[in-house]
Amino acid sequence: LLAAFANDFQAVGMWTLVFLGLLTALSLVIDFWATAIGAKRVGASRKAIIGSVLGMLAGLVLGPFGIFIGAFVGALVGEMIHLRRMDGAGLGQAAKVGAGTWVGIVFGIVLKLALGFAMIGIFLVAWFV
Repeated sequence: LLAAFANDFQAVGMWTLVFLGLLTALSLVIDFWATAIGAKRVGASRKAIIGSVLGMLAGLVLGPFGIFIGAFVGALVGEMIHLRRMDGAGLGQAAKVGAGTWVGIVFGIVLKLALGFAMIGIFLVAWFV
């Protein structure tokens, strides 16, 4: 947006910027979607998925590592609440769900990187063509 503004929107038009903005919004959706899918694939309960998303939101204040920690802890707590078990078996299942959220986050990061490179490519094409 800053580069387009500096060039008085001559090289990169508003429609390109709107499209890039929509792709940016999509990247945010990918974060939450990938985390939920990762948790669901390991048999997470609905409470664990909600916990992982809430934990990820809470972890945003701590930066990138906070997202990982928040999602893991949120899924762990959500699954423990769902199982209503505080023994080793309940903790093992909850930890498995927490690990699944990490896998989902990594998958989301890969998707977001691909989307980011595509956005750079779109911007460069609009700038030079």
